[in-house]
This record gives sequence, structure tokens and C-alpha cells, in this order.
Amino acid sequence: TSEYAYACAKILKGENLSTEETDEKIRLSEEYRQVIEQIINLSGIVIEVVGNWLWVSGLTYPVRKELKAAGLFFASKKLAWYYRSEEFKTTGSKKSLDEIRAKYGSEKVHSRKYSNAIE
Repeated sequence: TSEYAYACAKILKGENLSTEETDEKIRLSEEYRQVIEQIINLSGIVIEVVGNWLWVSGLTYPVRKELKAAGLFFASKKLAWYYRSEEFKTTGSKKSLDEIRAKYGSEKVHSRKYSNAIE
């Protein structure tokens, strides 16, 4: 979505990336865009780009099957779903989602039917 591209651009702004690093970021943004396209119109959820991960919160229980089908995983300690490229796989973080947002920043992705804006 254009919303995701905008969020990526804001997050990458100011980074001094090589051509190879830029190509990798573009590949990842396409991968993440495809995931967002599968879930963006689900009712009651909040999608955020936090660092190199997507986090989904809100009313996720009714749409848990759709989130799982889109490749997301549930983080029970954070009570939120996440998606990340295999490249960014880590062991369980003890940080809260708010602490992760504070460290990496957060950009919300909104459904086209409500808004074309990123917060």
C-alpha cells in the first residue's frame, strides 16, 4: 500500500544506505506490503510498523485465523500479533511493546476506507 511505502520512507529517512542495503529494504518493504494487504481491511485491528517488524493489536481475537493465515504470530506476553522477515528473527524479548515503540519508533498504517494517513 502507499501507506506502508510512506511509513517505510519515514523510518528510513536519514539513513545512509548503500545500494545493496537500499535494495534489501525495498525487498523487505514489498514482503511486508503483501502481508499488510492481506490484513488491512480486517475490522478492529491496529497495524504498526515498529522498526523492522509489523505489530497488530486491537480486537485481534475475532480475526486470529486471518492473522495466522497472513503469516503473523501471537506474542502472548505482549498481547499482540507480529510479523517479521526471517532476517529479523530474535529470541523472545522481555521488553513491552511500549518499550519497543520507544526504542524504534512506530508508524500506524490505516485502512484506505478510513484514512490514507500514517500517524
